[in-house]
Amino acid sequence: MSRYTGPRLKVMRALGAELPGLSRKPLGERNHPPGQHGRRPRRKSGFGVQLIEKQKLRFNYGLGEKQIQRLFREAKRDRGPTGDKLLELLERRLDNFVFRAGFAPTAVAARQLVRHKHVLLNGRAVNIPSIRIRPGDRIQLTERARCIPVVVEALAEPALTRPEWLVFDEAAFVATMTRTPSPDEVPFPVDVQQVVEYYAVRL
Repeated sequence: MSRYTGPRLKVMRALGAELPGLSRKPLGERNHPPGQHGRRPRRKSGFGVQLIEKQKLRFNYGLGEKQIQRLFREAKRDRGPTGDKLLELLERRLDNFVFRAGFAPTAVAARQLVRHKHVLLNGRAVNIPSIRIRPGDRIQLTERARCIPVVVEALAEPALTRPEWLVFDEAAFVATMTRTPSPDEVPFPVDVQQVVEYYAVRL
């Protein structure tokens, strides 16, 4: 997967939303689109609105276009609402779980921890960020990872409040998923129905 390595705040300004998985920096007063004419209000077409909502998911969770299309197809096969299932599948990714547990400042940093085998899934080292976490799974940091400055800082000041669908044991550095996440627990504003409509005519 080609990972985005460009300016993160610029992306959030273009999308008009703070994406905690992408960056901890707030938009602040620069909440207008980047560029010379960023302050000029622009009318968005239906396609433009759908594209923005889709890009929010892509950048917050660090996915390539093919990856999110694959998840959308899987969500579409589910009996429940496609949008709700898509958000659930995204939240259950291992790298996102590591981020939501407070082990990393962003989902980008969490993915790097997983890649470098600093994360144990049910006591076993893994290096695949897209592994899907299930209720009852236990995620733990390795002894070496607990000394990494970024991890120490993230544990001291988590970027987000830990969600209700996981339990965190501070003494053992263990996070356990207790249930599947619900759509309203996604930590940034997104109109997932616009994403469903975007892909409905393209896949």
